[in-house]
Amino acid sequence: MNNRAKNTLYSLLLLSSVFIVWNYRQGKHKEENLLPQNEKRYAKISGETMGTTYSIICFDAETNALKSSIDSLLKTFNTSLNTWDEKSEISRFNTDSSFMFSSPFFLPVLAKSKEVYNATHGAFDPTVMPLVNHWGFGPGKDQAADSTAIDSLLNFVGFTNIGFDQDKVWKKNRLTQLDFSAIAKGYGVDVVSEYLLSLGHENHFVEIGGEVRCMGLNVIKGAPWNVGITDPKSQLFEQALMATIRLTDKSMATSGNYYNYKIKNGVRYSHTINPVTGYPIEHPILSATVVADDCMTADAYATAFMVLGHEKAIELLEKTDQIEGFLIYSGPDGSINTYATEKIKDKIKGIESEQ
Repeated sequence: MNNRAKNTLYSLLLLSSVFIVWNYRQGKHKEENLLPQNEKRYAKISGETMGTTYSIICFDAETNALKSSIDSLLKTFNTSLNTWDEKSEISRFNTDSSFMFSSPFFLPVLAKSKEVYNATHGAFDPTVMPLVNHWGFGPGKDQAADSTAIDSLLNFVGFTNIGFDQDKVWKKNRLTQLDFSAIAKGYGVDVVSEYLLSLGHENHFVEIGGEVRCMGLNVIKGAPWNVGITDPKSQLFEQALMATIRLTDKSMATSGNYYNYKIKNGVRYSHTINPVTGYPIEHPILSATVVADDCMTADAYATAFMVLGHEKAIELLEKTDQIEGFLIYSGPDGSINTYATEKIKDKIKGIESEQ
């Protein structure tokens, strides 16, 4: 199975666990009967985008028309930020030295990337693309782990090698490349959510590749949306939940290393690459869940926390009120420990958070 197929399978399985709680003990007929008569137009649509899957729930909508318009929106979005598309804006930039923006999507991701790069002291860095390819997690050819090659590639990594303004983006080092895989899905969630809001759908759930945005209420229950967080001890084909979290007008992204990895010469390597060292991370942290107003922010910080490790991630979380976090990490004795920020503790069920 090639890497892209594995990523798609991983996303499908992650999607299934996101919906475990939402579907728990509910049949479709019962759900529809609970809806008020003026909200019987219940839309639940799904599809594929960015090499993964998406799923959307909203109310008072016509399913077929909504799916068609969202597919069109995501197709346009995909042609901007998908590194697997050789004709996308980001692919063109990676093979050139600069270009003028031709879509509205590239600049916001650059701006957010710079913001999180600075806030995490380089733990989040989209210029990690050459290293991602070297370790076999990107569209490039998988290569053998080589310290000399990695040291060479590190010369091209660093967001300071990228410059941009309102009209264009350029390289300060011609061999620098961008990879928005750790932020694009979150931004895609935001783009779709904002589109639904523009249509007047104030209550909706948007998920792309496991990243979610929950606006308003779950009308069926008249309550906040309930989203699951995967138990890192569960198996790939028998996933269970570690916890659930109630969200209203918030976004959530989770990054973890328990399923997406590669094995080379008997050694297991995480898909999360530390842009400072050039090597896959080896922290005790198992997963990082971040809650923020927008999913692009949550997505970027979730990746950064995996790079930082739970101790530094906790330090950063305690210094900012922009985001909230739920971390799962292993102790020296192999035990599973958790940490949750104060503002979301009362929204989480199924765990006892530890400071």
